[in-house]
This record gives sequence, structure tokens and C-alpha cells, in this order.
Amino acid sequence: MKLLLLLSLVVLAQGLGTRVPLRKMKSLRERLREQGLLESFLEKNPYNLAAKYLPGIAVEPLQNYMDDEYFGTISIGTPAQEFTVVFDTGSSNLWVPSVFCSSPACRNHNRFNPADSSTFLSTNDTLFIAYGTGSMSGVLGYDTVNVAGINVRNQIFGLAETEPGDFFYYTPFDGILGLAFPSIASSGATPVFDNMMMERLVDRDLFSVYLSRDGQAGSFVLFGAIDPFYTAKGISWIPLSAETYWQITMDSVSIKGAAAACSSGCQAIVDTGTSLLAMPVRAFRIVMSALGARSNGEISCQAARKLPDLVFHIHGQAFPVPARAYVIQSDGVCSLGFQGMDAPTEEGELWILGDVFIREYYVVFDRANNKVGLSRLP
Repeated sequence: MKLLLLLSLVVLAQGLGTRVPLRKMKSLRERLREQGLLESFLEKNPYNLAAKYLPGIAVEPLQNYMDDEYFGTISIGTPAQEFTVVFDTGSSNLWVPSVFCSSPACRNHNRFNPADSSTFLSTNDTLFIAYGTGSMSGVLGYDTVNVAGINVRNQIFGLAETEPGDFFYYTPFDGILGLAFPSIASSGATPVFDNMMMERLVDRDLFSVYLSRDGQAGSFVLFGAIDPFYTAKGISWIPLSAETYWQITMDSVSIKGAAAACSSGCQAIVDTGTSLLAMPVRAFRIVMSALGARSNGEISCQAARKLPDLVFHIHGQAFPVPARAYVIQSDGVCSLGFQGMDAPTEEGELWILGDVFIREYYVVFDRANNKVGLSRLP
């Protein structure tokens, strides 16, 4: 009843503008917050309805590709040219293939044509990005980018001219949209979410992510809000240790109550763009041995059913990842979703908490307070 009354007040105010001075009325958002109804409204209403009344809240549906990649659709230019991109918290640049690219990886993906966009602005600046599994190079330009219904005007982005190797050739997505901090953006390009914040296009300076399991639908990035449906168990807040990646300090990693790795503390990044859970090579060998797996990560499927939780101790709290989350079964062969990778930082050895970890938690990336929030999923 209170919600219907509030909506009626908004409609009445719009219809009788000369009798009700809108500039003096509180917004629907403010009224809902005062009545303690905002979270209830977001929980009970689809986001397309929420966005109608609460600008600055937008959901980007993600496709779950075999629990290996999660990507959504954006558009660039006027008229819009559509692209599928990975929303990657482990990088900061937006780029897509362009018509200037002749690499095989570009030819079998959507390519941006600046000549077809009336709002495109070119630059003489170049771009090069190396990822753990591939690289790209190209030029930078500006155009309108639409993400989850939010129009970001004059957004700088990369137009790929080369994508060497075969990694991007086989990917089911076209490009990457980085959601990390501007400090690690190649060529000093301003990230998309930073422009959203600067132009006040989001209600709150945060976004949240849900990644589904077992190839199921429903994954999303929610810009400007936290979905209360996924935070019923509360949110554990962890301060960032660096404003580069979404980097945090871990206390230790344990198996069956005993420290298995990171016993003196280490660094970790929460990375939606990494499929597995990466750890230093030495820690990888210790964890493989403790879980009874071979050096290549393979393990008998029978033994895999009895594996214990891998528990991450972060900011004085425990975040378990059960065997069902980290055991990968394909064609009757079981393996662990871990990989060894040495990437030391100034603060210590680095772990990458990729999708294997994120699927167990609803994650809030809070730029206003430089924190990561984790809420255990059922």
C-alpha cells in the first residue's frame, strides 16, 4: 500500500506540474529509503521496472558458456553496433575487433566500423594489452557506448587491429570490457564504469556480480545496486589492499583445518575474467598433494567425491569453496579447477580468485568505499 501510494504521488506530480512543485518533492528513491522500502522494491520488481522509476540501476544479463566464460551484449556507435564482451574485473580497458583488423580472430567476430557511426571520434593513440591467454593491439577512439541500457557518451575504447594467436579466435565473445581501476588501464584510457560514476549514471558507485553454476542461465552484472535476494546471509566486507585490480589481502588458505598455503599472508584479486582459481606454483603443488591429485590436476572421480573444502581466510573470516565447485568433470575425467602461476606483487605472492571461487559468492565491487563484499550463495 505504501509503495502504491508513493508511485501514485509521482504520477500525480507529473500530471499536475503546475499545482505540485516537483523541484521541492523528494524523489521516489528518497521516499522509499525513508519508509524502509527501497530494498523490498528492488527485490519484488523486475529490474526493467526498477530502472523506470529509479534511474541509475541497470542489470546486464550474462550468458554462461560452459562455466568457462561469462559475457553480455553492449553496443557502440550511432546507430548501434552490437558486440559480446566479457565483463572483466581483472582489467580496465574496453576494446572490440575493428574492420581494420585482418587477424583470423577478428574475421570470425563482430567488427566495429567507425565509418558507420556518426558519433565516432578518432585519435592517433595506440593500444596494446597482454592477457594471460592472449593479446591485442590497435588504436583508440571515442563513441557512445550502451551498457545495460546506460548510454555512456564519449567513451574511449580500443579498436583491435591485431589479435595474434588462436585464443581469441575460439572465444564465443568479441571483446572485453574492463571493470578494474584506471591505474592499470593501458594508454591511460578511462574505464567505462569510471565514466558512469563521473557522469552520475549509476545510483551508487558500485556494481555487483552473480555467476550461475552448471551452465545455467541467470548470471548478471548489476550496476548501481546490490540485489537483496542474493545477500540474505549478509555481506562480508573486505577492504582493498591496492586500487589497481580488485586486490585484497588473504590471511591463509586451509584444508581440513590446517594451513595449506599462504600461511604468512598473501595477496589475491577477485577476477571475473579468469575461469579457474590461480595460485603460485609452489602453493599449487602443495594443494595438489594435499588433495591427492596428480601434478597436472587430474584426480579419480571417485576420490573427487570425498574431497574437503578449500577454505580461504580473509579479513578474519572464512570463505569455503567446496569440492563440487572446484572439481571439473569432462568426458568422464575429473580434474581440479586450479592452476599454478607465479605473479608476485610488492605486497606478496598473488592468487587469482576466478570464476571457480566467484560462483560460490555474490560479489559486490564497491568503488565508493574501496571494498569487496562477499555473500555466500545457497
